[in-house]
Amino acid sequence: RGKGDYQIDFTPAPRITEADKSGDKRSLHRALDRRLYLLIYGPAHGSDGKPVWQFPEKAYESEKTLRKCAESALQSVIGDLSHTYFVGNAPMCHMNIQPSENDSSLKRFFFKSQVIATNKFKKCEDYVWVTKDELLEYFPKQAHYLNKMIIS
Repeated sequence: RGKGDYQIDFTPAPRITEADKSGDKRSLHRALDRRLYLLIYGPAHGSDGKPVWQFPEKAYESEKTLRKCAESALQSVIGDLSHTYFVGNAPMCHMNIQPSENDSSLKRFFFKSQVIATNKFKKCEDYVWVTKDELLEYFPKQAHYLNKMIIS
């Protein structure tokens, strides 16, 4: 072989994983060519204590910044944030929630973060990792807004 000639024995991993084949939405090892969004099943603000599918959330208390509040919300669900990267310090968007009979109106802020790996979940009855298309199935009333908010 001459200078600069290299032979690398490399076989790429398949994009279709066992989780894709089995339809396992609780695995991060699925839809490898798409972004996945974490939804948890449990009681949410404004749901009268009934469990619903939702993004991890937390009412703002006394955190120094909204990002710290978002980190606290995610940490309460997945525990360790060492494999998580928050993109920026500002929310990527917000949603005005209309008041119900028992609650006042509120603003829900969304922060973009990337979870590289996790397998420990707490404080939720169930969880799923969904693609953008699957996400719209969980929130049909907010589908138009979520479609504009989420790029991929």
